[in-house]
Amino acid sequence: MKPSEVALVTGAGSGIGKATAKMFADRGYGVVAVDLTAEGLSWTGAEADPGRYVTVAGSVTDEGLNREAVAAAVDTFGRLDVSILNAGITGSKPWNESGAIDALRHILDVNVVGVAMGINEAASVMKSQGHGVILPTCSTSGLRGDPGNWAYNASKAAVINLVRAAALDLGPFGIRVNGVAPGPTETGLTVRLNQMPELKQAMTNRIPLGRWGQPEDLAEVFWFLASRAAAFITGDTVFCDGGISANAGHFALPEHPR
Repeated sequence: MKPSEVALVTGAGSGIGKATAKMFADRGYGVVAVDLTAEGLSWTGAEADPGRYVTVAGSVTDEGLNREAVAAAVDTFGRLDVSILNAGITGSKPWNESGAIDALRHILDVNVVGVAMGINEAASVMKSQGHGVILPTCSTSGLRGDPGNWAYNASKAAVINLVRAAALDLGPFGIRVNGVAPGPTETGLTVRLNQMPELKQAMTNRIPLGRWGQPEDLAEVFWFLASRAAAFITGDTVFCDGGISANAGHFALPEHPR
């Protein structure tokens, strides 16, 4: 028996993407899990349990990969209700350093062009269905600058506005488009900060709720935005960041009781 609803999740090999793919599957969705390598998706057990998961390996910078992932949803489950475009990278280089502009191009290719291709392919199916939800992962880093992270900042700012623009164009077809913006979250992209405890603590001190996010925190926001409870929300970006984006940065936060 095919599931009644189907979600596609990119960057599903770890972190937020993995938590989100697992949550949707556990709550009854058929899930197309996409990541760079088949090994990264082995956690799904898709070969043993094809009724819940189907996996697609490759780079979201490849238009063919995006088309294949959407086709996998339709061929396996007969539909595509939700597309969660979560795959992303960091890797900004200092200004004027050799390779800085090449790094920018690669980051934009993954974080912006990859998302645009994902929107385009998902929309092609959702238009024919007359409904659908597309949810790119944005970032609090798309709101303001971070020292030494200019290329990533630029890419995530672009995604926030891409969400708005896509929502305008796709709304008449019954397709909602919203972003989810994590703040500091415990994922593979941030694990290197565990080797810099003073820096990590300084970042924690800027979060009003006094802790880093967990992948499951973000997965719950994706779940809400995909649900009928969010049926009149489109063109928005929800910041799931413990309050860090609420701070103008002029003053230190009140000390957090521990």
